[in-house]
Amino acid sequence: MARAWSPQSWRDMPIRQVPDYPDMSALTAMEKKLASFPPLVFAGECERLKAALAEAGQGRAFVLQGGDCAESFGDFRADPIRDSFRVLLQMAVILTFGATVPVVKLGRMAGQFAKPRSSDTETVDGVTLPSYRGDIINGPEFSAEARIPDPSRMEFAYMQSAGTLNLLRAFATGGFADLHEVHKWNLDFVGKSDAWAQYQGLAHRIEETLSFMAACGMNSENAPQIRETAFYTSHESLLLPYEEALTRMSSTHNKHYACSAHFLWIGDRTRQLDGAHVEFLRGVANPIGMKVGPTTEAEDLIAITERLNPNNEMGRLTLITRMGAAKVAEKLPPLLRAVRDAGRNVVWLCDPMHGNTTTQAGYKTRNFDAILDEVKGFFDAHEEAGTIAGGVHVEMTGQDVTECTGGANRLTAADLSANYATTCDPRLNAAQSLELAFRLAEGLKARRHPPIVAARAAE
Repeated sequence: MARAWSPQSWRDMPIRQVPDYPDMSALTAMEKKLASFPPLVFAGECERLKAALAEAGQGRAFVLQGGDCAESFGDFRADPIRDSFRVLLQMAVILTFGATVPVVKLGRMAGQFAKPRSSDTETVDGVTLPSYRGDIINGPEFSAEARIPDPSRMEFAYMQSAGTLNLLRAFATGGFADLHEVHKWNLDFVGKSDAWAQYQGLAHRIEETLSFMAACGMNSENAPQIRETAFYTSHESLLLPYEEALTRMSSTHNKHYACSAHFLWIGDRTRQLDGAHVEFLRGVANPIGMKVGPTTEAEDLIAITERLNPNNEMGRLTLITRMGAAKVAEKLPPLLRAVRDAGRNVVWLCDPMHGNTTTQAGYKTRNFDAILDEVKGFFDAHEEAGTIAGGVHVEMTGQDVTECTGGANRLTAADLSANYATTCDPRLNAAQSLELAFRLAEGLKARRHPPIVAARAAE
């Protein structure tokens, strides 16, 4: 018999990656304050996302999940939010038009403030301090004062998330996402890359298509699908006091929803079957995800899918694999077969970022070719297993950063110092993100329409 669940039941379970708050009374007071705040997202939105994810799980849509490794309080400005949203839209347009598949757009935005760490402490020049765990917990500055976990940061995270969500909703429905504006979604520095030339060609073909549709009587005024887009938010469900405080019972659906984001996921470090993070997410009605790394055993994975999705509902649970390019061909196929043979309904996404992190010239980085290799290995494994490759999960930004090597702009280790701006892990810049989208679109099209592709190649 399943144990009773409540928004607080995670507190009775073992927990990892938890900050050591020195003032527990301040933490309790902040939890109470957050519990009185309005929800950031709504049950109906979460249910619509779940239905869209179910389509991806059955091969009728493709999920594009992307955004910052960790959002920063100090970078809370309209321009970075707009630029990341714009690049995600561009990637989605490339995938939709190039591969003829609907795209579910899911941002790592408006709440991605907490980060798991491999060590509780960090040592610099012989000085050891608590690790930086994201702006919602402590500060990135290497000082004793900044690294103290501070509950008041949760309120700032809530306010910043609300502001970001407000802007994203305005962009998604206020005309910025209109496909007639696709040729205006310009980023000057991307114009230097081969990917931008491809994008301009695609934009021209889209304009021709829209002109044809307008001649048939379909335009932005009478077809909201041209003018607006559905955009959802997501983050790792790591700081459970914050998540619990923002959990609400929906009177319409008679279920609990974690109202900090539409979609929450469990990281590879906190996916213990009897752990606090699995316990919390098993009871909320949101669509949820879980990272699946190379140490995951098939038996454990099946048990967790049963715990998190006992009704075996398609769209409820997304498994986000992060194997590394060198391990994906070995580690992923047994997991795909096990989930398939157990009859578990899941959506599979590929995170080609986290398993491909290296250090070059003193910087954490990721090589674009390794990212592509893992994506290809992900699709190959699904094709062999007869399962559905549902989408990708990438860390990216609309800014002109130099954090990942390779790609259309041919960054090398020597270029990393030019604009290495991340507070945590390296991200694809806009040009690299567009190139990835084109490669994905080409691969999807070839796999969905192999006879057509083969016939054209023979001509």
